[in-house]
Amino acid sequence: MYGKILIQCDLIVRTGMHIGASGAFSAIGAVDSPVVRDTLTGNPIVPGSSLKGKLRTLLARSFSGDIEHMPNFKNDEAPILRLFGSADPVRAARLQFADCFVNNKEQMKAVGLTEVKFENAINRINSVANPRQIERVVPGTSFGVNIVYEFSGEREAQEDLALLAKGMKLLQLDYLGGHGSRGSGRVSFTNFRLTGVACDADTASLTGLFEEVANYELFSV
Repeated sequence: MYGKILIQCDLIVRTGMHIGASGAFSAIGAVDSPVVRDTLTGNPIVPGSSLKGKLRTLLARSFSGDIEHMPNFKNDEAPILRLFGSADPVRAARLQFADCFVNNKEQMKAVGLTEVKFENAINRINSVANPRQIERVVPGTSFGVNIVYEFSGEREAQEDLALLAKGMKLLQLDYLGGHGSRGSGRVSFTNFRLTGVACDADTASLTGLFEEVANYELFSV
């Protein structure tokens, strides 16, 4: 039976996270590299495109087994194409990612939602320092994740959501956003809830696929 499954969870920032906004203009004295924000509230967000793109890349690399080169999306395996879609040839994605908004602003009121990290880029040839300011979402900030999955049968749903869970585990051992090799962008996923809409999906069984994800975090601080 065709229907939809709403997958909800919380994305917790564990180390300062930077998903950048446009850096085309920076006023004198302003932060060089601000984070992307919701224009209505001014709060930082995690764009759905950032989360989708990172999960797809990690899964594609896990299939290719090549750690030296980025995968060519034209060579993606069938399960990845089924989940994330394709532009050439055109193929609809079974996963729809929404932008993720802060859901614990009151809890973070004492420290705020972002910080400014000062860094120096050193020219290795002449040793000249190039100071810069990078805005990051502070650890402890929680974002609400909402993903819609197109359900067409229990067997494929088990396969597809197990693959999504694998991608989330890989992400918890990687990073989201920029500057990850220098410690930024560690996140974890918790509090999974699955809701079926106009379908007879076994959401209890499917929720169980994500239990390991919630216990797989690298940083539990």
